[in-house]
Amino acid sequence: MTTSGTLQRIKSIDTVRGAIIVIMALDHVRDFFHVFAFTGDPTDVQTTTGILFFTRWITHFCAPTFMLLSGLSAFLSGQNKSVAETSSFLIKRGFWLIFVEITFMTFAFSFDITFKTIFLAVLWALGTSMIVLGIFVRLASPKVILAIGLILIFGHNLLDYVKLVENSAPDIILRIFMTGRGTFIPRGDGGSLAFLYVILPWSGIMMAGYGLGTFYQKGFPQEKRRKILLITGVALTVLFLVLRLMNGYGDPAPWAAQKEGLRTFLSFFNVSKYPPSLLFTLMTQGPILIILSFTENASGKLARIFTVYGRVPFFFFMVHFYVIHILTMIAVLSSNYTWEQATDDKLFFKFRPFEFGYDLGIVYLIWILIVAALYFPCKWFGEYRARKRTWWLSYL
Repeated sequence: MTTSGTLQRIKSIDTVRGAIIVIMALDHVRDFFHVFAFTGDPTDVQTTTGILFFTRWITHFCAPTFMLLSGLSAFLSGQNKSVAETSSFLIKRGFWLIFVEITFMTFAFSFDITFKTIFLAVLWALGTSMIVLGIFVRLASPKVILAIGLILIFGHNLLDYVKLVENSAPDIILRIFMTGRGTFIPRGDGGSLAFLYVILPWSGIMMAGYGLGTFYQKGFPQEKRRKILLITGVALTVLFLVLRLMNGYGDPAPWAAQKEGLRTFLSFFNVSKYPPSLLFTLMTQGPILIILSFTENASGKLARIFTVYGRVPFFFFMVHFYVIHILTMIAVLSSNYTWEQATDDKLFFKFRPFEFGYDLGIVYLIWILIVAALYFPCKWFGEYRARKRTWWLSYL
């Protein structure tokens, strides 16, 4: 396999990751700018609309794909390192991401200088998953890590049937690691820790991505890899449809026939992200493997644009949250809200009153403008990191 082929494979991963990041930003813009973001549920099939449901549903692909590709990238970066070096880097980067989540990202969410609520969300899941992966890299081969990841993905919904004493220590531990839809733990200072993402189901997806990296090794035939990705992606998608139709194992929320055909359709695809159920993972990662197969040699203008974002996912993630929240603050204070109203202690996020917001069309426009505005900063940072290649930049 030529060097150019290796670079092309990495580029295809960055292209898909970039597309996912752009879609992710839509969900975060919706959280801050949509009028019903804090007073309604876009996945409530009884009250939602088709376009609102889709706006939330399409972003379901983001977190699991980012976990999968992070595992894949960890395998590829480890090809030039020893097992010990790879493990050490993953563990250190995992703790770094958790630190960033607790500090910079919690403030980005809330703009609350008291840190009344510490949010443990995407970077928490990514960091803890890297720590878990880093430990297993020392202990097992990529094939074994893949197998363990698949066991977690396919088996963790068995714990949905385990009933423990509510808020007991075992119950809290089980919720944080495996089953929680959102676990709030009081702190001694009157604040709380919000565990919004569980640990091991997300770790399973990253571990599966690490195992997937074996198909991207130097010398692995490109056409064979593309065929494997395509067949596996189709199989996972079909398995999702079959299991969902059976309406049994794989998701704690079964679908049900509704009064309208559209709402029945929405109910069918309304699977659980918190935590990521088996059906959620199959629904999102089957199509992603198919897309990875078809974008292997993508080189069009859109692919090049997505690649700019995909090369600097951490940079984009950090910056776009602050941009969104600052723009929200400006919009709120320009909309006849007083400072006291905008910073009320009852607000989940400061400068985001519950009744504030715009129609979905405006939300889409704001999303496009924010993504476009960050293109050149992301391009600059990507080029800067490629030139410098200093050790600390590998953590960003």
